Amino acid sequence: MIEPTVEELTKGELNRYELVVGVAKCARMVTDEYVTCRNEAERMIANRETDKTLAALIPGEYRDQKAVKIAIARLSEGRYQLHRKG
Repeated sequence: MIEPTVEELTKGELNRYELVVGVAKCARMVTDEYVTCRNEAERMIANRETDKTLAALIPGEYRDQKAVKIAIARLSEGRYQLHRKG
């Protein structure tokens, strides 16, 4: 079973298509954040600014979960909101 449910995420205000599009956009933002963190970590390692491993420099949220799951969690927690255009 998938948690939270579609009804819980949309609160009856959006349809499933709008939810999918919104989650995909948020997941893309999460992926961009991960890429930024990884690039910064790789730069620090290359410049010998740290003795930590690449995995230690990237926040656990990005390492341990898929982007879509993080996006759904952010939507559920209210850290990301979906709005209808128009």
